[in-house]
Amino acid sequence: MSKTVRKIIAIGGGENGRINSKGEKLPYELSEIDSEIIRLTGRKKPRVLFLAHAQISFGFENELRYYETIKKIYGDMFGCDFRWLKASELTDNFEKAQNDVSWADIIYEGGGNTVAMVELWKKTGFDNLLRDAWKTGKVMCGVSAGAICWFALGNTDVPGYKEAEVNQIPGLGFIDAYFSPHCNKEGKRESEINSLKHIDKVGLSVSNCSAIEIIDDQYRVIKSTPADGSFRPYVLRTYWKNGNMFEENSDL
Repeated sequence: MSKTVRKIIAIGGGENGRINSKGEKLPYELSEIDSEIIRLTGRKKPRVLFLAHAQISFGFENELRYYETIKKIYGDMFGCDFRWLKASELTDNFEKAQNDVSWADIIYEGGGNTVAMVELWKKTGFDNLLRDAWKTGKVMCGVSAGAICWFALGNTDVPGYKEAEVNQIPGLGFIDAYFSPHCNKEGKRESEINSLKHIDKVGLSVSNCSAIEIIDDQYRVIKSTPADGSFRPYVLRTYWKNGNMFEENSDL
């Protein structure tokens, strides 16, 4: 019997072609990463289950717009079978949640409020469904909050956590590390470094247009091209030992 391979792709950030609050269409920067997520299933047209549960703090309209954006990519552009599991269905129709997770080859969580999302998952038992899905070889992936969630801890912009001396929020703990997305943005890298002084874990600093692919215990970096060319995507591995900070470029 062949061994089940556990798969995660955690994306640091990047634009996905959404319409912003000004009504402007933003660029699509994550094609290379999205293509790798699909390739990792081993299927030409895999079944994608999209979650926007990190949007529950911002209202259903935000959840709906996020769904419409990701459907254009995976459903329309890449031709995948595509489903959406609403946050409300975790409390109102958990049988659908179970069926959708069982159906999917890819489970993709979007960005938003990691704290509210993880609280919802643990309250409803959806966290256990996700862990089982990961253990059975489905591709678990997402961006920003949807990347932090697969790790033990993460760095967040959620008010109350962002201003703390130690910026850390709990994820599901599939991977025992501290994940920090959007690290090319001002102040994010400094926040991670300072927080890691108090956290006995390796930190993974992931810029926009970068992702970490984790297959069992093997790590690989995937990059896409920023639309404005203003920075070079990167992933850094950071930790403290005996009062000294160590930083490694993780472009494996």
